[in-house]
Amino acid sequence: MVKKNTPRKGSLAFSPRKRSESEVPRVRSYPDKDIAKLLGFAGYKVGMTQVIMVDGRKNSVTEGSEISVPVTVIETPRLSIEGIRAYSKGPYGLKPRDDATQEEDLEELEEMVEEKEIEELRFRVNTNPNKISGLPKKEPDQMEIAVGGELEDQLEYTKEKFGDTIPISDIYNEGEFIDVSAVTKGKGTEGPVKRWGVKIQDRKAQRKGKGRHIGNLGPWHPTHVRWQVPQTGQTGYHQRTEENKRILKIGNNPDEVNPDGGFLKYGEVENDYVLIKGSVPGPAKRLIRFRDAIRPKGIEGQPDIKYISKQSKQGG
Repeated sequence: MVKKNTPRKGSLAFSPRKRSESEVPRVRSYPDKDIAKLLGFAGYKVGMTQVIMVDGRKNSVTEGSEISVPVTVIETPRLSIEGIRAYSKGPYGLKPRDDATQEEDLEELEEMVEEKEIEELRFRVNTNPNKISGLPKKEPDQMEIAVGGELEDQLEYTKEKFGDTIPISDIYNEGEFIDVSAVTKGKGTEGPVKRWGVKIQDRKAQRKGKGRHIGNLGPWHPTHVRWQVPQTGQTGYHQRTEENKRILKIGNNPDEVNPDGGFLKYGEVENDYVLIKGSVPGPAKRLIRFRDAIRPKGIEGQPDIKYISKQSKQGG
């Protein structure tokens, strides 16, 4: 009899599956850019809709034809520049060297740049959730975003933008590919069937009708349970990053996307917004961080959107 191959269920790539410590995603690396500009942005997830656009993918079956594409709406109020953080080179990578929170502190940064005491400058930015009536919080989310270009170019750019607010239209263009990071929807404690996708036991293997568990935890000897064994535990509320998400539209007129009755569990868009092709992690109102694509794919050109659906999301 042929032996049936049954590989393990579920991926171990993101283990251990613990709750994220913060709803503000942590970006650990940025691509190398020659242009002095912010290498990221942030917004709040609104919901999803669909657009009718011309398929610009080369060698696609529907190339040149109008197709329906699902998109995620993300509201992106301006980011406030609250300060600059300088990093120097340490034995284990970059380490914080100094912070500039006032214009008087910029002179010290200039001296450090001239004496080659620092390696990189990053912006300390705040979001502006108080401009979104649908969000329950009004305190800003704080984060650091890297700046592209050489160190001297970074200094000039930071001096120019210090204390200012930056719109997303100054950072990204329509058709550009980005990486999206967010904390996924939390589901609490779940069993191994939902958490890892293991098979439900058949009727003859169940005990008292309870078959939503694994067959065994391992051998008696050694008396140790390996971490690879699928067990009950936290599901969801993990930080995840999806690469190469395409920006289809950057707009400043909320009437272009607001449906009748607003978006479910969010309300209406009131500020600048972006349309991202496909889905992004997290529920509505969750903070979404953008980053320049670190492994960019081919460029598809300028999106040609013919129609944006504004059909009511209320089920009517």
